[in-house]
Amino acid sequence: MAIGEGRCALCHPNHHLSGHHQQQQACDVCSEYRACHTCHGHQPACDGAMVTSGKLSAMEGNEGAGSGGGNGEGEEGGGREGAPLLNEDLNEATTGEAVQEEGMVPETQEDTLISRKMSLSQDSGSVERGLWQNKWDYFLSVAGFAIGLANVWRFPYLCYMNGGGAFLIPYVLTLVLIGLPLYLLESSLGQFTSSSCLTLYRVCPILKGAGYATFLVNLVFVTVYNVIIAYPLVYLCHSFTSILPWSTCDNTWNSPECSGTENYYNFTLNSSDAAPPSPADEFFHKHILELSGSMTELAGFRWPVVGASVFTWVFVFLCVFKGINVFGKVVWFTATFPFIMLFTLLFRGLTLPGAWDGIYFYLNPNFAKLTDLKVWAAAAAQIFYSLGPGWGILTSLGSYNKFRNRCQRDALVVPLLNCFTSILAGFVVFSVLGFMAHRTGTSVENVTAAGPSLVFITYPEALSLMPFAPLWAVLFFLMIFFLGIDSMIAHIENLTVSLVDEYPRLRPHRSLVTFVVCLVDVMVSLLFCTRGGMYWLALVDWYSSSYTLILNCLCEILVFGFIYGAGKTVRDLQMMTGERVNYFWYGSWLVVTPLGILFIFINTVVSSAPASYRGQELPGWAQSIGWLTAVTSMAAVPLYIVYYLTCGSKGNPCKRLKTGFTPKESWGPASESHREEWLALCRQEPLRNRFLHPDLSYPHPRPGSSDTVPLKSPRADQSPVKNKASKRVQV
Repeated sequence: MAIGEGRCALCHPNHHLSGHHQQQQACDVCSEYRACHTCHGHQPACDGAMVTSGKLSAMEGNEGAGSGGGNGEGEEGGGREGAPLLNEDLNEATTGEAVQEEGMVPETQEDTLISRKMSLSQDSGSVERGLWQNKWDYFLSVAGFAIGLANVWRFPYLCYMNGGGAFLIPYVLTLVLIGLPLYLLESSLGQFTSSSCLTLYRVCPILKGAGYATFLVNLVFVTVYNVIIAYPLVYLCHSFTSILPWSTCDNTWNSPECSGTENYYNFTLNSSDAAPPSPADEFFHKHILELSGSMTELAGFRWPVVGASVFTWVFVFLCVFKGINVFGKVVWFTATFPFIMLFTLLFRGLTLPGAWDGIYFYLNPNFAKLTDLKVWAAAAAQIFYSLGPGWGILTSLGSYNKFRNRCQRDALVVPLLNCFTSILAGFVVFSVLGFMAHRTGTSVENVTAAGPSLVFITYPEALSLMPFAPLWAVLFFLMIFFLGIDSMIAHIENLTVSLVDEYPRLRPHRSLVTFVVCLVDVMVSLLFCTRGGMYWLALVDWYSSSYTLILNCLCEILVFGFIYGAGKTVRDLQMMTGERVNYFWYGSWLVVTPLGILFIFINTVVSSAPASYRGQELPGWAQSIGWLTAVTSMAAVPLYIVYYLTCGSKGNPCKRLKTGFTPKESWGPASESHREEWLALCRQEPLRNRFLHPDLSYPHPRPGSSDTVPLKSPRADQSPVKNKASKRVQV
């Protein structure tokens, strides 16, 4: 028996007993592993089973003894020369700081076979997990996720409040030093391992709780976000009229105190008394929300909001349930339409009287603000809200990339596009607010607002003063809806792929998994569709995500900068893309970004304020519930550490702790050919220290353009020295 046949016989004895390995025809085993019809085609999967089960040496002995007549010595010699190759390489690579060879956590034979099977099924061209059909599908998907409502309703107000044009200095610096490194780290790790937020932590099993924290914060956040993007649909339905209903006080829901838009702002300018409600304010709170007096008065559902919410969930489900084949095509419209509308509204806004007063108010620099630490904290927080690190979505979307995708280029293009969109949205917003201030005879400061108040009260008021107001209202609310729906789709895709990656048996039932995730979130989101739901929405939105996102990013940078090592992370990225990773990324992951994230986390905790709505703090018991939603997701990290040390690993406490910080054997590229290339690089060029950049880690000069390393392990019937014809790659 040839050594390749022996290896396959370990995993597939029935396959070999039936003689299929001698027939030149397809079989179930070959189809399952998507390999050529030879025993050597299955060799990589069998290698893992033999090494972890400790049966390699026993099998070689049995093979040499049992092969008897004729060529027994030769076969034994062949087995000794070929089969122990992987074990010898593993022993050699335990010196230095190699990756899998430096003490990867041994898994059971069954776990290894499952992981190998998953790896082979996720190779290039796999139809099970899927790949982006082209580069633009991926680019538009991540751009649609990163560019959302925060760019429109949060950044312009922050810019004006924190020094105008001067705010761009801390914003761009935090983008470069924190946003870009986190974006590249998350997207490249997804591409390198074909993993989502849960399976990514095979690199450090004890911190897998960070993956569960990411999953939970997504699960909670989408229930709130869905209702927020349902409101524009309700506004859209009311915009198909000759006179916008929020432009006058002549409606059934208006109170006697209602004051027309122009009278309202004149009153706020000339009086220190409490301003009467504007028609847009009453339309939102008394007609769309029918807001109750307190959180405890849910007072039934607002059915228009429920209907819009359900429609949004159905739309999202139809975009996600078939995976990226549908999602990747939907974003061609949903990601580009908001840009068309932004430029259209910008052109219209700049032609209005008073627009340039608003632009000046938006960008007028106040450099004295730069001495305030809160300004820098606000800039850093905006990066988290708009760019999207910590959600696990960049990892999930990156996992569908081809292995050789140039992710360093993407890490520059998408964040810079996000930054440009935020600044562009500021021009769109303040040009119209300048017109509104001019029309009402007040200052721009008096008409400026942030958050939902800007989108659902102030900006609609401004639109109602424009010629052809219904047309601009339709375009504006369509833009708001599609800005939000892209992010919503990305969140649900992240939840779905995380579950099917963690539990591979669910992959054939992906549509059902998506349906269950959407159904659970629909039921929870109904709370926010009640007459008292806005109070609960404000509470959960305030507490649910900000702390957990920063903690997730801190765990990521801790794992890949220090536990796994920034040097290894750089080496893996260089091996994957074939491009050199410069010292900027390396230094950011090791020093700058961890310190920046730590600063943001401390500042967020210290400067935290109670949740409020319309200027009134919510009750104390409600604040406790809000903190509970924040702590629930964050607690996944320490709780999983406790679980891992008590139930999730074996051995004495020291061994369990060491195992927890050691990558599992299944860590690495999913494609078997890429995995073998990675292992060959780790064997031939082990790092001296996991913290050192590969350029600094070698005592000898780095390989030049003529130096290569084998992509695949030598065949069993060839020695490593004689395998000159194996496929090679430059390092």
